[in-house]
Amino acid sequence: MHLKDIPKIKYHDTNNFFLIAGPCAIENEEMAFEIAEKVCILSDKFKIPYIFKGSYRKANRSRGDSFTGIGDEKALEILKKIGQHFNVPVTTDIHTEPEAAIAAKYVDILQIPAFLCRQTSLLVAAATTGKIVNVKKGQFVSAGAMKHACDKVAAAGNDKIILTERGTMFGYQDLIVDYRSIPLMQKFGAMVVLDCTHSLQQPNQSVGVTGGNPSMIGTIAKAGIAVGADGLFIETHPKPQDALSDGANMLPLEQLEGLLEKLVKIRAAIV
Repeated sequence: MHLKDIPKIKYHDTNNFFLIAGPCAIENEEMAFEIAEKVCILSDKFKIPYIFKGSYRKANRSRGDSFTGIGDEKALEILKKIGQHFNVPVTTDIHTEPEAAIAAKYVDILQIPAFLCRQTSLLVAAATTGKIVNVKKGQFVSAGAMKHACDKVAAAGNDKIILTERGTMFGYQDLIVDYRSIPLMQKFGAMVVLDCTHSLQQPNQSVGVTGGNPSMIGTIAKAGIAVGADGLFIETHPKPQDALSDGANMLPLEQLEGLLEKLVKIRAAIV
């Protein structure tokens, strides 16, 4: 797969990394549009291919009373509006086979959550929509084993595959990034993304709310570009402390410009 295969993608000929960025979850239309507008301005400034990300539903929650969404159709309509208004590709995650066909009507890329990367029926359902499929590597899966996820999608007749590295379990409440995963997974013919925010999660907290270490996002991102990641995944929010989901590991929106400026320089130095 090539970057130019992504619908509506801009700057695919700049030899830059691409960026998947947005809030963890769609909280309301105003917030989603604020983030999309800011990141679009930055992507134009730095000539970075950009994909807007937002979860229309959060199915994987530690506690039963955690925020899960504002309603599927309402959130999906917001994603569709963003894609149309800013003329950018949009992605969201799905969790069950029926969701694949539903979400495919609204977005350009279907994301498979890390915990579900081995769920064959889900991978096949996503593949058969004809949409690009982004499979996040499970925290419990080796880079080499992700070839089987690629093979499942390809066997269903879809060769438009992205793989995302998002850290490996390191004890009960921490993750570690093995940067060897990036070139290893690129050998499968997929574009490989480094998730700079979920890689810094601190899961399984006793309070039932996942922690994080967002001060290290820049470190993770710079290292990812240096080893040749095709793209970066960064969740961002105007006020992470007030976010309804995963605020503990999101990048404050105001810090994104400075980080992208550094990353573009690193990319230019290695290509």
